Amino acid sequence: MAHLIEQMAFAGDTPWHRLGHRLPPKQPLEVWAHQAGMDWTIRETPVRYMTEGPKTAPSLQTLESFQDHKVLYRSDTQAPLSVVSSRYQVVQPRAVLEFYRDLTEIGGYEMETAGVLKAGRKFWALARTGKQAVLKGSDVVDGYLLLATSCDGTLATTVTPTTVRVVCNNTLSIALDGTSNAIRVPHNTRFDADAIKRKLGIAVSQWDHFMHRMKQLSERKVKGKEPLDYFLHVLCGPNAHEATRKQGGTSQPSVPHDRALKTVQALYEGRGRGAELAAAKGTAWGLLNAVTEFVDHERRARSPEYRLDSAWFGQGAAIKQRALDRALQLTS
Repeated sequence: MAHLIEQMAFAGDTPWHRLGHRLPPKQPLEVWAHQAGMDWTIRETPVRYMTEGPKTAPSLQTLESFQDHKVLYRSDTQAPLSVVSSRYQVVQPRAVLEFYRDLTEIGGYEMETAGVLKAGRKFWALARTGKQAVLKGSDVVDGYLLLATSCDGTLATTVTPTTVRVVCNNTLSIALDGTSNAIRVPHNTRFDADAIKRKLGIAVSQWDHFMHRMKQLSERKVKGKEPLDYFLHVLCGPNAHEATRKQGGTSQPSVPHDRALKTVQALYEGRGRGAELAAAKGTAWGLLNAVTEFVDHERRARSPEYRLDSAWFGQGAAIKQRALDRALQLTS
């Protein structure tokens, strides 16, 4: 099976996805570009097609261009990446790293991981912001900034403040009350790094408020059927508990949700990394982290690369957002 990851690099401790080549700390972006597989460019050419000749001379074919669309391809391998509209604004792999240049050289950020997914169709970089908070029981949470984009229309260029719970490397986007702090630039708009950084101050300023809400989760004790109700809602949908009640309340939804429910319950009840810490044991914070650990480390996937893609950009990210929203409801 071909891997989704073309190449990847990281600095410091092994990242939660356990993928990539280790770099010494504080490497220049030029080294990151090479080691992370981001030292190539996206090139483009109009879509071309072959027409048939007239009936009297069918072999007289001609090559025509379709100017409304273009083919994007890699400069290093010449491999095709996608067919997009002629209005599609390309963001180059190197531009993703360059976004962090002044943040790392002046702003105190530190590059932690970067790489390429889907043979170059998606790429990202993640940097530690220097923000940190500690919940009771030495439960440490670090702040990060994730920049990701695609060249096949599957992902807008997105800058997302995110967190990593150190004890288990669980990742979670900073989003409160259903509102994401991510800044998105659609591909029909030019990516203006300076404009994004001006907006970024507002997003990053939400760190203290976000961690205040996480502290509330760590102080919200849960009991009785609350954990099961929570996991049913997050993994199976808002109507799952009602369906279970109509069945007599003795059964849980069938495969594939049955395995997921058993796994997150086990993570919450003590098998999860950090589940026994004071902030997590028997609390809404523990419920949330059982789900994020399941998505990042336990959820079934064809490979670790597919799990990473889902956890940051796909269905896994949506599950984590539902988990956060539902947990916050418990404190309201």
